[in-house]
Amino acid sequence: MNLNDIYTELIMEHNKSTHNKRHLENPNTIELGHNPSCGDEISLEMKFNGDLIEDASFIGSGCAISQASTSIMIDLIKGKSKEEALNLVETFIGMIKREIKNDEDLEILEDAMAFKNISNMPARVKCAVLAWHTLKESINKV
Repeated sequence: MNLNDIYTELIMEHNKSTHNKRHLENPNTIELGHNPSCGDEISLEMKFNGDLIEDASFIGSGCAISQASTSIMIDLIKGKSKEEALNLVETFIGMIKREIKNDEDLEILEDAMAFKNISNMPARVKCAVLAWHTLKESINKV
């Protein structure tokens, strides 16, 4: 099995998974994200404990890429500080824009590296970055 097959399987697993697709009880923030070009929508709910992201979840609908990207992002940010989460956003977007190409620099993205080649599909880029832009908006408002 090659790396692309593993990444595709990972994206499909997260698209089908419901472990992050739920409402949080008493979230500190709820940020809506919408991709008008394809109709993907998410509602990112986050709970903070001081500067740390204690919990996060989402409700939404859209393609497998947007839903999987959101779920993978949530797994990655739980327990991280706001600053660490913003660094992950910048790294992810840098990867998608092909500004960051060194795999060692991208390792902090863990499973989110599955979206590395999405830049080869311009119509899907907005799907992959929707959650990440929504996360940045949410943190910048807190």
